Amino acid sequence: MAGIYIHIPFCKQACHYCDFHFSTNLDMAEAMVSMICKELVQRKEYLPKDSTINTVYFGGGTPSLLNTSQLERILESVYQNYSVDLEELTIETNPDDLKKEKLGNLKSLGFDRLSIGIQSFNPEILKFYNRAHTSEESYSAIDLAKSSGFEKLSIDLIYGFPHQDHSIWKKDLAIAISQDPGHISSYCLTVEPKTALGNWAKKGSFTPASEDFSAEQFEMLQDSMEKANYIQYEISNFGKTNQFAVHNTNYWKGIPYLGIGPSAHSFDGKERGSNLANNAKYIKNLSDGINSFDIEPMSDEDLINEYILTSLRTIWGTDIGFVNSKLKMDFVLQKKRMLKQLEDEKLIAIQNDHILLSKKGKLLADSIAASLFI
Repeated sequence: MAGIYIHIPFCKQACHYCDFHFSTNLDMAEAMVSMICKELVQRKEYLPKDSTINTVYFGGGTPSLLNTSQLERILESVYQNYSVDLEELTIETNPDDLKKEKLGNLKSLGFDRLSIGIQSFNPEILKFYNRAHTSEESYSAIDLAKSSGFEKLSIDLIYGFPHQDHSIWKKDLAIAISQDPGHISSYCLTVEPKTALGNWAKKGSFTPASEDFSAEQFEMLQDSMEKANYIQYEISNFGKTNQFAVHNTNYWKGIPYLGIGPSAHSFDGKERGSNLANNAKYIKNLSDGINSFDIEPMSDEDLINEYILTSLRTIWGTDIGFVNSKLKMDFVLQKKRMLKQLEDEKLIAIQNDHILLSKKGKLLADSIAASLFI
């Protein structure tokens, strides 16, 4: 079992918080699609032998900017060059792209899961973030997606916007739950250096929310999702029964995946790697038959530490037996003191040979994982 991630590096405009790799110049879109198809052929031996592709995920950028023909060509290249038995086919979308005809075309191509980048239902915050859509388009996109037959819908929200109180976030949560998408992903607003927000913060014209303020909103998120029967199956992801994202879950469980497109990352089960994050160079390199993929060697300890970092974030937790078998050692014995401290502080629980974060521990997931690294 394996997955394919395809990075489409184009957006209508730059959101003020985003540091993902993308371009607002769509002139290279057609050439990019051709080179993505070429890379799919070039790297078809990357994944472990006899791998079957059970998930394909179009991310970005904004993949919904591509037309039906371009998406179809990429999918044909996947089907022609890989053993495919799809359990899930996802595309990230923006609300302003989801018109009735577009949704019908996506459905006809086999997409069964939409990830809609809403971020907020508040008009002023959308303007501040420089989002390309309005709150009205968010409501319309969700309604149209449902009426078009999409049963797997995920919406993205951002918390941690600095404000005098939590009223905006409470309203966003209430609206999101009332829309009943089935899956909600929510991330804290982060100020990255090479973004508009980063520049404003550096100049002193923007002051990020405090850690305590953001933590309070995260706890509100947890409580609201639990009351609405959403399961927090990963720190930032909440889904109703049978609505968990299969592709992303496979990431967290350490299942191999191939990343295609500029800046895309890959993991073959033994080592990681990434493509260069430059559209023009990516296209030229592939045109000239030059590899754009750089390998990042990983030791056994690196692999286990990454497994601890990702698995601990999930509802399934870190499998102690798996760690022991990989390291030929008694993990609990080696980390006895730290594990006891974390248990005493009620940050973790050990159940059925798995380490699980408590609700309180989920606020400190990364630091807890780091304390357990080999």
